[in-house]
Amino acid sequence: MLVNLNAVLKDAQRNNYAVGLFNTTDTDMLEAVISAAEELRSPVIIGTAEVLLPYGELALIAPSVIEAAKRATVPVVVHYDHGLTFDRCIEAMKLGFSSIMFDGSAGDVEENLKNTREIVKIAHSMGITVEGEIGHVGEAASGDNELGDMYTTKEEAIAFVEDTGVDALAIAIGTAHGAYKSKPRLDIERLKAIREALDTPLVLHGGSGLSDDDFRNTVKNGIAKINIFTDLCVAGRNAVLENSELDYLNLRNKKVEAIKEAVKKKILLFGSNGRA
Repeated sequence: MLVNLNAVLKDAQRNNYAVGLFNTTDTDMLEAVISAAEELRSPVIIGTAEVLLPYGELALIAPSVIEAAKRATVPVVVHYDHGLTFDRCIEAMKLGFSSIMFDGSAGDVEENLKNTREIVKIAHSMGITVEGEIGHVGEAASGDNELGDMYTTKEEAIAFVEDTGVDALAIAIGTAHGAYKSKPRLDIERLKAIREALDTPLVLHGGSGLSDDDFRNTVKNGIAKINIFTDLCVAGRNAVLENSELDYLNLRNKKVEAIKEAVKKKILLFGSNGRA
């Protein structure tokens, strides 16, 4: 069933588990994620991000993603991740996405507040939830003390939520997008302080590549949504390389199965299995 973030993240926060967002740039990934969620009876978040549109155009993939969510026997949020422009966020809303992330974190703080506030106003009038971001996820992952101001502070998080009215907040505590070049240093104490100060569900971006213990620690201390994409791409690529002698259709099925297993592993790790 198609739902928005509030339908899944509030329960996750109350019961101390996390719901995975698994970006799906094509129907192979879509099938893998939905079938994994249904098999484990887990709520799930699917969608795409603005930077991924060259690999799966929004108007092309939206109908299949949204219809798959409606047909699913578990709650499915269709989320437009890291929306960088108003035009694309509005397009995603018109196409039927049930949730939007507006990401103005790389720009001026006041401009981020203003634009996020406007997106929230439009989205909420349509029953669509909004995720915002404050802090700089990529830079914060270096673990460099000189970049400490790139992390999200408790005070910034409180002010951002109060000003914008977002339904979920992505925070920078030491993760990065894509594959890690060195071991990330997560600031769990910072996460705990933000969680204690806010009722708004918190989001961890840059989840691919973290250790199982890292995931458990972040969920235990307040993360309710975790974004995964790179791990799915790696699983699919490995399946293709390991089964290159197969014909296209059987190779495709091997890829889907590998991505599905990667999703199942994360669902079990996040503790969302059996919650649908």
